[in-house]
Amino acid sequence: MLGGMRISVVIPAYNEEKRLPKVLERIPEFVDEVIVVDDGSSDNTYSSALSFSEKDPRVKAFRLEKNCGKGCAMREGIKHTTGDIVVFMDADGQHLPEEIGKLVRPIVEGRADLVIGARKVEVQGKRPLHRRLSNIITTRLIRLKLGTYVYDTQSGFRAYRRGFLPEIESDRYEVETEMLIKAAKMGAKIVEVPVSMIYGVETGHFRAEDVFRFLLALLRG
Repeated sequence: MLGGMRISVVIPAYNEEKRLPKVLERIPEFVDEVIVVDDGSSDNTYSSALSFSEKDPRVKAFRLEKNCGKGCAMREGIKHTTGDIVVFMDADGQHLPEEIGKLVRPIVEGRADLVIGARKVEVQGKRPLHRRLSNIITTRLIRLKLGTYVYDTQSGFRAYRRGFLPEIESDRYEVETEMLIKAAKMGAKIVEVPVSMIYGVETGHFRAEDVFRFLLALLRG
């Protein structure tokens, strides 16, 4: 708990049995619960999360029977949260658990309803070329849709005040776009804070069809 507010962290995970424990062991003490959702992994991700929960009772593990995507896993995770603030982060180690505090403090202090962990320019430059190009295009389209400036619209490292946590309809990587647009329409105060990013560890399977999913999410929003 931080500032009298209960903190939940949701971690969608797919084939991350080795890296997930390294993320879980660094979760700050003020976090009240950690919801890990195994998105139908073919390895021992679920067992790994269950084993960790024996050491840390804050960790709760859930498993989807088949792989259905990041958005699907996040939607399932939300069902099991009880926090006033819900943080989303990846399981592969590219988000630093030590920086969760940077995301939740603006909400605790009443300055924000949605806080996005914005990746620094020099760090974004290390991303694979196809991811950089898709991010540039999607970001500009989202800014146009919102009618306001958001630096890093695609960051998955975010914190939401419970009352501004939108219902997720998307199943895959377009989920960040959908949630941002819906939160903005709900009147959320959006704040961005700079965060570190560890690239070269991503295990997400971003495909060409995800671009079309993004466009659909943008049109629906």
